[in-house]
Amino acid sequence: MTTTSAPVSESLTRQVSQRVSQSVFDGSHLRVVLLVDVYDGAQQQFLEAYEQLCNQVASVPGHVSDQLCQSIENPSQWLITSEWESAPPFLTWVNSEEHVRMVEPLHSCVRDTRSLRFHVVRETGGPAAHAEPGERRLQSSPRIGDGVIRHALTFTVKPGSEEAVAKILADYASPEPRVDDTTRLIRTSLFMHGNRVVRAIEVRGDLLAALRHVARQPEVRAVEEAINPHLEHDRDLDDPESARVFFTRAALPAVHHVTAGEAKADAVRHALYYPARDGGGLRLAQLLSQQDEKAADDPRSPVLRSTIFQRDDVVMRLVDVRGGDTDPAQVLGLTDRARVAEVTALLDADALGVDASALSDGAAARLLTLARMELVTDRRSPDA
Repeated sequence: MTTTSAPVSESLTRQVSQRVSQSVFDGSHLRVVLLVDVYDGAQQQFLEAYEQLCNQVASVPGHVSDQLCQSIENPSQWLITSEWESAPPFLTWVNSEEHVRMVEPLHSCVRDTRSLRFHVVRETGGPAAHAEPGERRLQSSPRIGDGVIRHALTFTVKPGSEEAVAKILADYASPEPRVDDTTRLIRTSLFMHGNRVVRAIEVRGDLLAALRHVARQPEVRAVEEAINPHLEHDRDLDDPESARVFFTRAALPAVHHVTAGEAKADAVRHALYYPARDGGGLRLAQLLSQQDEKAADDPRSPVLRSTIFQRDDVVMRLVDVRGGDTDPAQVLGLTDRARVAEVTALLDADALGVDASALSDGAAARLLTLARMELVTDRRSPDA
């Protein structure tokens, strides 16, 4: 079972909500909505697959309840809703190999799906009607977003192919940024750390529509085909199931984002890789998110924006800082000395290519060198 963040005062939560556009660490209940489009004639097969999945999910830590609904207008449209104690246990499950295996029976009868996740802000009736405010585990105030959705993909390439892959990823032509009247690509940043690739994207509008748009672009498809021989895990983009499994495992969701100030022309973007010890990824991301919130309170902090991405034991932090010389500890998000030891204890020294003793002394400059990812390309939409 993962750990959620400690409760904070209502005044602090309200203050933070004015600048943090996204966080899974509120500790409030989570409502997950899955929209499903079932193939005609496959409704009974889908129902049977759901029953099997439902029995398995019931034993997952943090799961509270779920409902299956069928449209009264279109029998092919279904809705699955589930409630979780908080976001972290859900993310631990949905990003696991166990989940990949659980949902496999659904694929043959489902045409399309769309998953939406929401923190519960207000609730009427049921247990909430008689519970004290502090017992309801509701988000105390809405967060204020900036209209940008952040997402990332990560995968590894065969050792020895890093230079070839970096050249492929740096040389492709940028896809058309406009997706439709309401959605457009804002920024795409590609980084490498050893043989690990991270592609971070920023989208205004519908993330799913943007991802599908990018996948259809011939220049992007050419890049994907060119790197195929170099991937550690094989995939066949002409096989929908192979492509789906690959991109499901490659997804690196944003779990926390904070904006502490307006973007500056001289802002420098860093990508930092924090590989976690087995089972420590979510806790590591949570500790970094707490540091970023403190930095946002400090007018002396050079950090303008920070986004933390996490899946399993892979944690990546994308941070924009004011130009000029910057304290490595501030770039790393490790200004709280009391937390440095806990963060470094969660890091996988072997994945960083260093002896564990090199992390124990809290040498920020050394750790920054080890964690910094190499920029491959950073592209912005002309009118972003």
